[in-house]
Amino acid sequence: MSAVSADYIARIEGTCGAESDIIVVLKFDKKDQALEKLLKNATLKNQIADMIYNFTYKEHVFRFYASGRIIFKGIKDKQTLNKLIDSLLL
Repeated sequence: MSAVSADYIARIEGTCGAESDIIVVLKFDKKDQALEKLLKNATLKNQIADMIYNFTYKEHVFRFYASGRIIFKGIKDKQTLNKLIDSLLL
């Protein structure tokens, strides 16, 4: 993960594996900026009341919550997760 991406992330929860979800918790003061970058870099599939945003980016599906959490589905390893985060938040 790049230093720029690390500025947005408070912590990462969950484990990498075939069926696990990865939860990326954003820093509270950076969550709005992160959403702007996600809207610019990923494809918004649908939005529920300015609270939940469903995105796709390349072959990855993820959900952003207004609370500052991003849930990534189907990420198999940490290296893939780091590359994905860097691409989305730069």
